[in-house]
Amino acid sequence: MQPALNSCPLTQQLGFLLFISLSVACVSWTVTHEEVFREAREFCQDKSRHCEPLYLRKLFYLFTCEYCFSHYVAALFLLCTHFQMLYAGWRGYLISEFALVSVATVYMSDFNRLRLNLKSEKMTIEEQARFIAGSEVGKLV
Repeated sequence: MQPALNSCPLTQQLGFLLFISLSVACVSWTVTHEEVFREAREFCQDKSRHCEPLYLRKLFYLFTCEYCFSHYVAALFLLCTHFQMLYAGWRGYLISEFALVSVATVYMSDFNRLRLNLKSEKMTIEEQARFIAGSEVGKLV
């Protein structure tokens, strides 16, 4: 028996994939990296290292890893949106889950790379400013 194909056009499915995965990436990154959740993240990091039962260590680790956490965020978004890719039914949800996580991971890695580039440029500018300020002081003496 052939699974039923999704009636939504593929281009529309890809558009939904890009937009929903952007939301998944945003939520996952915010919870696992940004300052607003720092205390909760530090608590989870401590518990993921020091809890005795293995399942509790793994449970707390989920809130510190953006890739791991994005699976749960994607599942939550699938529950809210009922987004399905290629096939209707459980197959469509399964494909959507992993497609959302994959694209969200690309978004998060690109965002991380952009942040690192901006930091390095800022450091370079600050070093140049210090060098110029130091050479100006040398001219005055």
